[in-house]
Amino acid sequence: MSAPRALAAVPSPPLDGSLRDRRQRPWRDLRISLTDRCNFRCSYCMPRSRFGPGHRFLPQSQLLNFEEIVQVAREALQLGVRTLRLTGGEPLLRRDLATLIRELAELRTLDGEAPDLALTTNGSLLADQAQGLRDAGLRRLTVSLDALDDAVFRRMNEVGFPVAEVLRGLEAAQQAGFKSIKVNMVVRRGVNDQEALPLAEHFRGSGMVLRFIEFMDAGCQNGWKRDEVLESAVLRERIHARWPLQALAPSKGGETAERWRYGDGQGEIGFISAVSKAFCGDCTRARLTADGRLFTCLFGAQGQDLRPLLRGPQASEQALRERLAAIWAARADAYSEQRERLRELQTERADMHVLGG
Repeated sequence: MSAPRALAAVPSPPLDGSLRDRRQRPWRDLRISLTDRCNFRCSYCMPRSRFGPGHRFLPQSQLLNFEEIVQVAREALQLGVRTLRLTGGEPLLRRDLATLIRELAELRTLDGEAPDLALTTNGSLLADQAQGLRDAGLRRLTVSLDALDDAVFRRMNEVGFPVAEVLRGLEAAQQAGFKSIKVNMVVRRGVNDQEALPLAEHFRGSGMVLRFIEFMDAGCQNGWKRDEVLESAVLRERIHARWPLQALAPSKGGETAERWRYGDGQGEIGFISAVSKAFCGDCTRARLTADGRLFTCLFGAQGQDLRPLLRGPQASEQALRERLAAIWAARADAYSEQRERLRELQTERADMHVLGG
């Protein structure tokens, strides 16, 4: 593996939100992985055949502590980031998570506002933690749910976890007062695509937004095949034939999902089409791994190690801010736009459970 290329320092990184990458994309979202561990073995992310009992996760000593995570988040917010999303692995496995959420909720963006604080989870531990997360300051939740049929769901997560427990977690989240709850379904043709309409029917009128994600070639362990991708346009037509849909405008710049609403007023759904309709052109996201590497693309092979600027003699807020600005300014990622060519050239890609999706 070749070493990451050196980045030119940015002596005076802009503090007014004007930082742009080489394609003039602003940095608005930071996804923070809290752990590479997960209690599921979903076939599209951590298949048991590749991540079985002998797999070694990161030792605790290599994980960023809460103080270091907050430090990176603070400097990112000063460079224009507005949304902080906590991910994993499974983030609810991280101890004392409410403490970190409280600390992040106290940070401020350049506009003096609290950051948009969100979390993505498989929902397995949500029922017992939802109220504590909400009380700590978490405002938005995204829960992964790939099937409503219990047998299909157990096969998908490869640990036999029952779908009823995830549904119980979603109910607990609503009772805890979460107003924004999204449910993500990764659709794999011939595996679980028959579950799309039952899920749509289940969440219509629930106040939660169901989103369908095309099966992606993130990482190199999930056996991705192009013919297992069910394109969003095809799936949307299936749903539209049952419940007529109407297009909605994006809620913000850089949004990954195309939004649609039911014509009868029973809520909205979304489609994330990273394979069939790349959205690299307005991608505003970077990802911080649990061990302190910053990736500027979900399909990246390696990230930039921030730990020397968080620990030891090189550590300083100014140096960290300059490094973050330099990484973003050098960014030119557009993997999904160039998938066919880059899949041949880029034989390494970081696994999704490391990057946090």
